[in-house]
Amino acid sequence: MNPEELLAYDRRHVWHPYATIGDDAVASWWCVAHGHNHPAIVEAVRRQSERMSHVMFGGFTHEPAVELARRLAGIAPPGLDRVFFADSGSIAVEVAAKMAVQYQRAAGRPERCRLVALEGGYHGDTCCAMALSDPDGMHALFRGIMPRHFFAAKPRTRFGAAWEASDFDSMLRVVEEHGDEIAAMICEPVFQAANAMWFYHPRYLAEMRRLCDERGILLVFDEIAAGLHRTGPRWAHEHAGPGAATPDILCVGKALTGGHLTLAATIASERVAETISRGRPSAFMHGPTYMANPLACAAGCASLDLFAAGDCAAEARRVEARFRAGLAPLKALPNVADVRVLGAVGVAELRAMPRAEDVRRVILETGVWLRPFANFVSSIPPFVATDADLDRICEAIRAVCELPPGPPPDDPDFHE
Repeated sequence: MNPEELLAYDRRHVWHPYATIGDDAVASWWCVAHGHNHPAIVEAVRRQSERMSHVMFGGFTHEPAVELARRLAGIAPPGLDRVFFADSGSIAVEVAAKMAVQYQRAAGRPERCRLVALEGGYHGDTCCAMALSDPDGMHALFRGIMPRHFFAAKPRTRFGAAWEASDFDSMLRVVEEHGDEIAAMICEPVFQAANAMWFYHPRYLAEMRRLCDERGILLVFDEIAAGLHRTGPRWAHEHAGPGAATPDILCVGKALTGGHLTLAATIASERVAETISRGRPSAFMHGPTYMANPLACAAGCASLDLFAAGDCAAEARRVEARFRAGLAPLKALPNVADVRVLGAVGVAELRAMPRAEDVRRVILETGVWLRPFANFVSSIPPFVATDADLDRICEAIRAVCELPPGPPPDDPDFHE
């Protein structure tokens, strides 16, 4: 088929994420950290394809998986060195939740089989991950099939503001009322991504760590979006200070393979792994078919090589400075409620979203792919974006912010 025929077939038959049949919805969703089609990652996948494309990981192992696990353990927070590979970020969260529940069972606390998460959070689109995401967010439609967990109020103290101790009161109340049922706490540290586009105070993470230690609860950090330098440091929870908020379980994904193949990992502490292994059953009860796919692991190793070879923390600071200069003036626009920037993330929160057709016109005229959702217009660019690229992105965001507000959405719970 020629390009026009391909597009026509796509519009009629290919169902894209968060879209009705017929809508175009192409996005890299923040995983292409090194740019599209990076030659080093492409070459690593090509070499591996000539050796072995896939083998089941149950009862087998292979060099790319061992090497990637070694590298992940080398950059993970202190004490986390047991690596479980997953197919995607959502599955990594499901794995973390199952680890927490099986850990508590092995520790003699089987009644601890629920988690506490944060309102405003997002952890993925599979059933357990949806159940840990904001209960009033984009997955509200599916409440009937989701397990029930506990939720604390969204942290309100902004990143960079003075810490308000009362911000943690909601979490304290949840744990006081339900602590004997809670296996773990889970959050996106500092950066609540897809549901809220919100940056909150890192002291909240330190308070979580303290409370978990007091009550025998595991702490899970979902760094799938925020990890690997997206907010500046390698891990977003490092904003809390050295050793102040080390999790028991860490989820990593998205940029792990530089957006070339799907892969994620759930990294646990020795205490979590050994406790599970001493329980009944002693095996951790999870095993995806494509777990530790050799091609994806080869891409992961190449991606981590690129992170190690560059200074992504410095690149994140560069992007942040450019975004602050380009986006801060948008606060003066009548339809802009807030502007937020941290690391290589820039967000404009609108009072009302313009009409979709007006946003598409801006995209076509500027050549900058923006995918607004809810009331947010954001950019989470590759670290290789030049200053000129970033300025162009800021101008495109400004153009959307200057559009007249559109009508209210038919379903306010749906994030288009």
